[in-house]
Amino acid sequence: MSAIAGIIHLKKEPVPFEHGRNIMKGLEKFPADDIQVWHKHNAFIGNHAQWITPESVGEQQPFYDSERQCVITADAIIDNREELFEKLQVERSKQKHMPDSQLILLAYYKWGEESPKHLVGDFAYMIWDERNQKLFGARDFSGSRTLYYYKDDERFAFCTTIMPLFTLPGVKKELNEQWMAEFLAIPVNFESVEPTSTTYKRIEQLAPSHSISLKNERVQLSRYCYLMEGNKELKLKSDEEYETAFRDMFEKAVKSRIRTHHNVGAHLSGGLDSGSVVSFASKALKQENKKLNTFSYIPVDGFEDWTHKSRVADESPYIKATVNHVGNINDHYLSFEDRSPYTEIDDWLDTLEMPYKFFENTFWLRGMYEQAQNQNIGVLLNGQRGNWTISWGPVLDFYAILMKKIKWIKLYQELNQYSRNMGVHKSKIMAAARKKAFPFLYSLINTEEPFHFPTIINPDFAKQTDVFNKLHVQGIDVSLSKLPTAYEVRDRQFRQLYYWNITGTYGAKFSLRYSVWDRDPTNDLRLIKFCLSVPENQFVSQGLDRSLIRRATKEYLPDKVRLNMSSRGVQGADGVHRMSHNWNTFIGELEKMSSDAVTMNFLDTQVIKTAIAKIKDNSNPEYAFDFDFRILMRSLIVHRFIKKLS
Repeated sequence: MSAIAGIIHLKKEPVPFEHGRNIMKGLEKFPADDIQVWHKHNAFIGNHAQWITPESVGEQQPFYDSERQCVITADAIIDNREELFEKLQVERSKQKHMPDSQLILLAYYKWGEESPKHLVGDFAYMIWDERNQKLFGARDFSGSRTLYYYKDDERFAFCTTIMPLFTLPGVKKELNEQWMAEFLAIPVNFESVEPTSTTYKRIEQLAPSHSISLKNERVQLSRYCYLMEGNKELKLKSDEEYETAFRDMFEKAVKSRIRTHHNVGAHLSGGLDSGSVVSFASKALKQENKKLNTFSYIPVDGFEDWTHKSRVADESPYIKATVNHVGNINDHYLSFEDRSPYTEIDDWLDTLEMPYKFFENTFWLRGMYEQAQNQNIGVLLNGQRGNWTISWGPVLDFYAILMKKIKWIKLYQELNQYSRNMGVHKSKIMAAARKKAFPFLYSLINTEEPFHFPTIINPDFAKQTDVFNKLHVQGIDVSLSKLPTAYEVRDRQFRQLYYWNITGTYGAKFSLRYSVWDRDPTNDLRLIKFCLSVPENQFVSQGLDRSLIRRATKEYLPDKVRLNMSSRGVQGADGVHRMSHNWNTFIGELEKMSSDAVTMNFLDTQVIKTAIAKIKDNSNPEYAFDFDFRILMRSLIVHRFIKKLS
């Protein structure tokens, strides 16, 4: 809803106004409904506002409370407003028009540094307590909004984006080599095991689930949210009660995220997560006499689906089934035929201010923000966290647990039902479950060479930064040779903060760029806690994986989508196909990169050249998810970033 910025002089000297003006000028490339600053002696606080919610229209930000002598600047949408109004005893006459920033400030007055624990929503904010010369702020539990800061002996500066901080005298744009080493060595999509670190030396970020306080020149960070601790199992009397409880909680999560005076949009694929979000949102918007606008990616014309029969590259039949069943939808099907992962690189580097790994879907993700902006969308819904929350239910891993606990009757019943639902013989399912249950035994009889993800980091650079030892201590398998269980992966997703940063980074920065707030009901804090409390036998039941959401959406989704267990959508399968007309340019740039002395200080030259040789001769569409293509795209992204940095 806003980009926020500020400078505090630690020696209580006046902050030069031009320093504040320059940091705000760095935000001018983003749309704004209003730009305001508060400047008094050793503090400069700014707000680059985008009015998304009804309460934010005309809002004064930064907001200064002259009685308490506190000023707040906030990038926030708070979802538990009714609960907070009651706890904070806000007069009913003031509730309708009270902006979220002032609600956060009231929470701070009541609970102090414990206040972030009471907030539900997407937020990053800072409060300057002028009387006590103290700065306090927080970032929401999953890092949906970004907040960067710089500190030296004299100044503390913060901003929603990184580049404005470099306008301050003496703040140098230098590569953080430890961050880069981790980025290159970690094979999966997160960047670093240090959730506070960034691509740049001396620039840090406030980690998800953390608050920050600054007093007497000392910065203190404090974690306020631990999702995997203190969860009590929810015990209800019947399956129907679990389904009703799920619908009630999910409806609350969706309704609280469609609060905008603009139009509402949503990503829509052919699956359960986005389909459920769209179904509940459409019904809620109908009560407001609004229609939901959906945006769906489809492959470019001429693309032939090469994926496995269990995958679907063109999900439009499933999407249309959802649209027709749900109703009250303006649906849009978009292919962005002039774009590819290759053509998007510079744009994404400029927006993210850092290299990235998840290039496969970049061309349509940015395109949908553009389309949403053109349709006057204020909130763009998605279901990105759904795999770990609403549609949880890993069937083979659950059967493996039943096997190890010797619950043969339950296992037999489930196997029978699942076999009928899938049309697969029980022996095949049993064999797959045994492999999950006893992986060590299977490793003893498996004669195949274990898989190792290609390592692209320059060995000398890796040794210099000791990156492999550091990642080993953190339990990171850089070879991907060991497959964790679904339960282990889920536990890490909610326990380790470094998994959360990248989703929040691209969501916050593209939201800011297009003035379209990216919102995910499946990431609602209340909903996550609910899903973590639900017994596992509700998520795998009646021969259904992801059983709870399939049962709970019986009237909300068409059976074609709701009960589909034979295929799943896959976005970006046409990525290489889109690059066919500039394949030679792509290969040429890679070959030039492989001879670049600066870049090759970071990358393994031999690995890069071997990968180029494997794919250079033709743009096979099946390279889209090939490991050689993947490491070359990641390497090229890093190469372009280094060139921009230098």
